[in-house]
Amino acid sequence: MSEETQFSFGAATGVGSLPGGDAREAARTVTGSFEDFPFLPELPARGPGADMIGRTAGMLVELYARVEPSGWRLGDRPGRDTRRAWSWLGEDLDALEEFTQGYEGPLKVQAVGPWTLAAALELRNGEAVLSDPGACRDLAASLTEGLRLHLAEVRRRVPGAHLVLQLDEPSLTAVLRGQVRTASGYRTHRAVDRQLVEAALRDVVQVHDGGPVVVHSCAPDVPFALLRRAGANAVSFDFSLLTERDDDVIGEAVEGGTRLFAGVVPGTDGPLSDPPGSVMGVRTLWRRLGLSPELLAEAVTVTPACGLAGASPEYARRALAHCVRAARSLADNPE
Repeated sequence: MSEETQFSFGAATGVGSLPGGDAREAARTVTGSFEDFPFLPELPARGPGADMIGRTAGMLVELYARVEPSGWRLGDRPGRDTRRAWSWLGEDLDALEEFTQGYEGPLKVQAVGPWTLAAALELRNGEAVLSDPGACRDLAASLTEGLRLHLAEVRRRVPGAHLVLQLDEPSLTAVLRGQVRTASGYRTHRAVDRQLVEAALRDVVQVHDGGPVVVHSCAPDVPFALLRRAGANAVSFDFSLLTERDDDVIGEAVEGGTRLFAGVVPGTDGPLSDPPGSVMGVRTLWRRLGLSPELLAEAVTVTPACGLAGASPEYARRALAHCVRAARSLADNPE
């Protein structure tokens, strides 16, 4: 995209979700941890509407969803669950605005991408939106318009920010491979044609008007090449799931200017290695690909492996601070 050469991502950031339910504390933690690349936190522990599917369902335009025992289902009008999603998001934006007064620089906001949303949301008959190509098109169009409004609202609240849009697509590989289960659980939905998947993603990516877009998935076998063709400037992934068969697509991505959001810090409680140890795998990959060490800081943003909703608050704070120190290690000692 045109702004790619003008825009500088921060060296470290988070994925999206954090533990707990206090929006002000989450905003304080994020802005304190990432002075040059904060993000809008998500706090799913608050309940339906604060989870990633519910939050994004609340952003949809002229489509509404409610919680059923089986999950989120589309309905005719906004109900209690939609209003709750609006309320949680408003609370999170209020907190972000409070702690970003005078901020100028990159700021990341997250939403679920069209294909993971289609795999998660149900039609009135209980089957996933994914089962109906027309419904998939309508959902993607509704999401695009909702994101346009959401981005405009964040710009209004944090006028100095350069917004980075993250689309969460953990179900994308399953959609491409026909691995999303039907409501009965006995069958799977047919694989969606890769060109259709790419086209819908491209339409949603373009909502950011040339601004930077990162697509996140902490599932195995992230389709790097497809995401790049769809217009993603960066790909966010769990680094531990890479295998050597991903080397070629990773090398092509880096050489083509795609930034890697490398998830190298565990997303759940456990011991943390020293910061250089956390990025040792990134350096090893770089040597294996024959890439210039000087490219590392320009091409890699350090993140947790996935969202931190399942971590303890104390570990989550340590993990975010650890990302910053690991990124500094990568910049100071690229070899």
